[in-house]
Amino acid sequence: MEIVQTNVGIAHFVAQSDWVGKILLLILISMSIASWILIVCKGVSGYRRNKNSEKFLQLFWNATSLDQVRHEIQTHGINCPFSHLTAHAQHAQEHHARYGASRLSEAGTQQEFLIRNMRKVMDEDAARLETGLSGLATIGSTAPFIGLFGTVWGIYHALITISVTGSGTIDKVAGPVGEALIMTGIGLFVAIPAVVGYNWLVRSNNVILGKLDSFAYELLTFLSTGKICSITQLPMQVIVGSHQQEAHRHLHNMRGR
Repeated sequence: MEIVQTNVGIAHFVAQSDWVGKILLLILISMSIASWILIVCKGVSGYRRNKNSEKFLQLFWNATSLDQVRHEIQTHGINCPFSHLTAHAQHAQEHHARYGASRLSEAGTQQEFLIRNMRKVMDEDAARLETGLSGLATIGSTAPFIGLFGTVWGIYHALITISVTGSGTIDKVAGPVGEALIMTGIGLFVAIPAVVGYNWLVRSNNVILGKLDSFAYELLTFLSTGKICSITQLPMQVIVGSHQQEAHRHLHNMRGR
């Protein structure tokens, strides 16, 4: 029995495909390179941002005054969302104290002006963190369908070739059709890392933004009152004692009436 050897594989598929199949394959390769570049770049920047954030928060809570924090920011620059928020909040407080509400954008009390500026900075940081995520989401959602379209087009092209040659045996059909199915696998190979990277980056951004929101409350309280009044950072004995003192004071006022 004579065994007929046929050349099959990606290289043979690319060589036999028309310009549509080659363009689709080039698009998938470009999408894969772009997604990996985004994942690596965002991952490295996120790692540096987390390290700088931890370092700044440790310095902030161990500082003796806001002047020390301001000097640290001026020395090392703004290298994380927390230092970015602190620098703009301090500048907004000094600006309002010096010039007051001279413009419509500065209307309101100092605390309202601080809240608006801090919210603006936090929105800018959120937009900066989300840069590139829409590209990953687009790649993850469209790559499988591009691969599927390449498979359909490849099967159609293979069947046309088989019909022209007049040979419809299984050994003649299996090779071209199997090669066309490779496009679906390539589409999944492109989409899966993009989806996993997108979910990982979104979760990392949500964590850092949640911490930034909590820090913004602490910073606003400190700039407005000059002291931190976060109930989550107080020992339980202090919390219970303060509630008991407030209850005794309230009862004393009621009896005095």
